[in-house]
Amino acid sequence: MKTKRSVLILTGLILLLSAIVSLVGLLTSQGQMPREFISVAGETIVLYGNGIYRNDSISVVAQGIASDFVTLILAIPATLFLIHKAKKSSFRTNLVLCGLLGYFLYTYTSYVFLWTYNPLFIVYVALMSLSFFAFTMQLLSFDLLTVKEQFTSSLSVRRIAGFQYFLALMIGLMWMGKLVPTWINGAVPVGLEHYTTLTIQGMDLGFIVPVAIVSATMILKKKPFGYLLSSVILIKGIAMLVSITAMIFNMMLQGVDVSPIETAVFLLLDLVLFTVLFHLVTNVKPTSSIQ
Repeated sequence: MKTKRSVLILTGLILLLSAIVSLVGLLTSQGQMPREFISVAGETIVLYGNGIYRNDSISVVAQGIASDFVTLILAIPATLFLIHKAKKSSFRTNLVLCGLLGYFLYTYTSYVFLWTYNPLFIVYVALMSLSFFAFTMQLLSFDLLTVKEQFTSSLSVRRIAGFQYFLALMIGLMWMGKLVPTWINGAVPVGLEHYTTLTIQGMDLGFIVPVAIVSATMILKKKPFGYLLSSVILIKGIAMLVSITAMIFNMMLQGVDVSPIETAVFLLLDLVLFTVLFHLVTNVKPTSSIQ
């Protein structure tokens, strides 16, 4: 099935709005104007104090600026290229486009629930909604009866499933390591700062971890949807890990204390995912297309 016109229209709107959001985030947040804020837990939090993210902490703003940069420089151009290529109905192209739409969905869902309210809130909501419908429609455009046939016999389902189990384990352990101490000693979770909850951890533990486990199990059983879902997770994952890596380095540049364990985990995931994704993409049949 060819990529639907409606998906291309929705994707175009996503690219336009995400470009605006990224530019505003990057151009208005030049130069800190730090000010202190006492959280409800009694912690002294240093707010960025400037630009659209002025009421957010220096740590979170460092991550947001890095995310805006990666979206503007990498995700938007890559998606524009794929929109052009998708007209030829290449299975590989449409697969990558689906993964990138997953990246936009995850990114702007986190923006809706993480950032302290600012004038771009309604734009974040629009991007979350547009990304959800574009991603869902793109995912449903694949013919499950033929998905498995689009890959060569050299594709190692064990390698792909193994990485997804590893991804779920690493993320689960990392975020539970942040939560468990709070149950024991009643302390405030590290990184909560002046926010009301741990948005990223909630999204990862609630969606990324279980979906990775389910898709890994399905591809091991050679279920057609397992091939599709695993591919989307890997493609979306590499986009997110590039963004997270940029966040980590920008936080370091801003003088934010970064957990060496979390840094090591994400760098390791980067390395392993690149190799697994390369294996996946190179094992899509060159003539594969969506009918």
